[in-house]
Amino acid sequence: MKYYNLSIDFEPSWDTYSLITEILGQQPKEYKQSHFEKSNMPSTWWIQLIQDDEDSPIDFVNAFMDLLEPNFEKLNEIGIRNNDIAIRLVYEYHKQCSMEFHSEELERIGRNSITLCIECIERRK
Repeated sequence: MKYYNLSIDFEPSWDTYSLITEILGQQPKEYKQSHFEKSNMPSTWWIQLIQDDEDSPIDFVNAFMDLLEPNFEKLNEIGIRNNDIAIRLVYEYHKQCSMEFHSEELERIGRNSITLCIECIERRK
């Protein structure tokens, strides 16, 4: 199973959370206050794509970058900087974890100062 997350961090605010939703035109994962948060307002906005083992691969880097690139100016206007944004791959594997990225995808992420995070988690039977 693979989970692809696009997350945006910001100062706690329902207004910013709503503005990001409006700008990107995507419904984020439901906000749930964690025990680490001091405020009852969100400080992270995120969406997730899920790829089951039998599913076709998801071009998550380009999907997320296609969503972000035309909206960087609007996000900047509400205080979101590119270094507040991260793309995360969480990969559940059995026996072997291997992946590859095309140079064009990595260049696109780097050119826009977006963080790429990869977590590999061994699936236990």
